[in-house]
Amino acid sequence: MKQWTSVDEILDFAIGNEQEANDFYMDLASRVERPWMREIFKNFAKEELGHKKKLQDIKGGKKWGASQSKAIDLKIGDYLVAPEPGPQMDYQGALILAMKKEKNAFKLYTNLAATCGDDNLEQIFLALAQEEAKHKLRFEIEYDDFIMTEN
Repeated sequence: MKQWTSVDEILDFAIGNEQEANDFYMDLASRVERPWMREIFKNFAKEELGHKKKLQDIKGGKKWGASQSKAIDLKIGDYLVAPEPGPQMDYQGALILAMKKEKNAFKLYTNLAATCGDDNLEQIFLALAQEEAKHKLRFEIEYDDFIMTEN
């Protein structure tokens, strides 16, 4: 992982990551044909923009009360192979891609927390990691409810 020279540099990196996550979900929404799938991914894109706003507020000096609750991990997405995104992607493939994305975001924030060198920022990154874990859990539950029950 990159060596950071300031808290602002870490926050800028995290802000960029949240924008990339928003772009990912908007791109995924544009690739699916079903309107209800499109809306699900657009809603996740909005949530990622919410994370970006929190980080921008923190960078601007605003305090953020982080939740201490931890999300469980069903690990469903850990054992699935993600397909290439495309216009004909089915809901199962889209869910797998989303689970993988959220798992990577969780790892990123966990690693940032471990390397940032600032106790307050560490707690913020751990809280963001938990938010990403909650996203992954929502996708895993959706996968369990709609995909695994069909098999």
